[in-house]
Amino acid sequence: MFRKYSFLLLPFLLLVACGPGNKPGSSAKTSTVDSTLIDVHTQSNADSVEIKHLDLDILVSMEKKQISGCALWTINNKNKQKELRLDTHDLTIDSAFVDGKKVQVTMGDFVEHLGRALNIPIADNSTQVMVCYTTGKHPRALQWLDPQQTHDKKAPFLYTQSESIYARSWLPCPDGPGIRYTYAARVTVPKGLMALMSAENPQEVNDSNVYHFKMDIPVPAYLMALAVGKVTFKKIDERTGVYAEPGMIDKVRSEFEDVGKMVSTAEQLYGPYRWGRYDVLVLPPGFPIGGMENPRLTFCTPTVIAGDRSLVSLIAHELAHSWSGNLVTNATWNDFWLNEGFTDYFERRIMEAMQGKDYADMLWELGYQDLVVNVNELGGQSKDTWLKLDLIGRDPDDGLTDIPYEKGSHFLKLIEVNVGRERFDKFLNGYFSSHAFKTITTEQFLAYLDSNLLKGDTVLKNKIGINRWVYGPGTPQNCPRADDVRFKKVDHERAQYLNGTAPAQLATKEWSTHEWLHFLRKMPSSLTAEQMKSLDGAFKFTNSGNSEIADLWFIMAVRANYTPAYAAMERFLSSVGRRKFLEPLYAEMMKTKQEDMAHKLYAQYKNNYHPLAQESLDRILELVDKKH
Repeated sequence: MFRKYSFLLLPFLLLVACGPGNKPGSSAKTSTVDSTLIDVHTQSNADSVEIKHLDLDILVSMEKKQISGCALWTINNKNKQKELRLDTHDLTIDSAFVDGKKVQVTMGDFVEHLGRALNIPIADNSTQVMVCYTTGKHPRALQWLDPQQTHDKKAPFLYTQSESIYARSWLPCPDGPGIRYTYAARVTVPKGLMALMSAENPQEVNDSNVYHFKMDIPVPAYLMALAVGKVTFKKIDERTGVYAEPGMIDKVRSEFEDVGKMVSTAEQLYGPYRWGRYDVLVLPPGFPIGGMENPRLTFCTPTVIAGDRSLVSLIAHELAHSWSGNLVTNATWNDFWLNEGFTDYFERRIMEAMQGKDYADMLWELGYQDLVVNVNELGGQSKDTWLKLDLIGRDPDDGLTDIPYEKGSHFLKLIEVNVGRERFDKFLNGYFSSHAFKTITTEQFLAYLDSNLLKGDTVLKNKIGINRWVYGPGTPQNCPRADDVRFKKVDHERAQYLNGTAPAQLATKEWSTHEWLHFLRKMPSSLTAEQMKSLDGAFKFTNSGNSEIADLWFIMAVRANYTPAYAAMERFLSSVGRRKFLEPLYAEMMKTKQEDMAHKLYAQYKNNYHPLAQESLDRILELVDKKH
């Protein structure tokens, strides 16, 4: 089987043998019995064998829907281990080499959620381990799109979504957020397509069909990303730009006009941007999440393209991850709030600086509403509403609720309120600087918080109630609430409508997306189809080009059996793959006993959705056991 990679590997192996030493990354774990440092979602032994650098050489076959190639790991066997263990999921291992010599490997038993450990024998002084492999038929990280599933419908497309533990389905690796390494890659793709990664990137298609990448800052596997397709690039400023399919590049460039200003605003808040360039790739519609903070190249949903820059706070969120998450990373997925809570807080500070306090207050209030809903769904006493999660034996995606985001950000907001913004900003600047390119657990953060901000002030700590927030359920009573000046005006107009005022007479002319969302969210669930018709006639919700508004409206339409919206809803479901929109809409169909419509639509458009979205929807539509 090794032969089929020979045309790729001969120059590659010579490069590795003759090239300069690889720049070392950071080992993720330390030798300790501290249970808070144990990552239960990796089967690798990167705590004993230091992972320094990856040289990746792969061939992307759009025809076979397959990635094949070799991953060469530079290691430091500091503890004289007898084997290197890597994570895999649905990979075929073709061969393995240790310091250039072929070795026999073994595969561990399949473990639910984790896949199979790859066990490679190594010697005390081994420094290089190469694994040649092929991806399987059901890699959870990959979505292969036929031309008709893209925006331009002219060429196939591939993209990865490695968070949380899905990198192991497209390369054998130590797949944990606390395991950082540098990497270089050589990617061969079909003629006419461009390859992009979370690294230094090209800005135009080349004639060789081979692309070279370098990431000289150590990153964990979940931040490794690959996209291959017919895309083009447009510059925003000297260090920012956008990639998209040619048919939508102009819209994307216009929508993200202020991204360069966002980077500068973020730097003014919390220190220098340390990743070189910041570019955004807008993916085809099947992308299952809003955005992914892949270093140097944010992957973004096309649903953010509203035409009026009203949804760009999503980009502020992904940009903020360049500090919280990418720069300072949660050590395990149980500490996920350290990534997302900090990022939500930072996002809102960016938007406040750019759009004003009343605008950011709307983001805070909508986030609070999301938190309350999520706590009610999970159960007010559920441990899943703690900030410090317990995901032993579970898929880490079980922790991808609003709790890490909204409870986490409101906890930080509470600290800011109690110590003052100036002190809190100084603390955060020091936190990002002192922990740069490192990982951290919840317990380590709380110790740092006490030493560097609270300084043993018992009265202050009791007032904040740290343990209630971090190790307690629900929404604490001292959760801060934003000023709601703009939303009070929205509440007044909604009340006017419900008391009989015609929709066209309402004072809505200057409303933002967030005001419209608040207007609709707080409508009673008992709205009739006739009331829906009156609102639609005035505000054209059914044909809204704003995905956030459209999705909420379609949920309301299903609840009220407002059938005039159903054709547009079907078009929406055929062209949107974002789980945030799909899950509540299909769930509403099931809840309102419209299972036949849900199953019919899902069967028709399932292949447009990413495998991760399909897994979620299978559970919602009761196509699989909800426990699994």
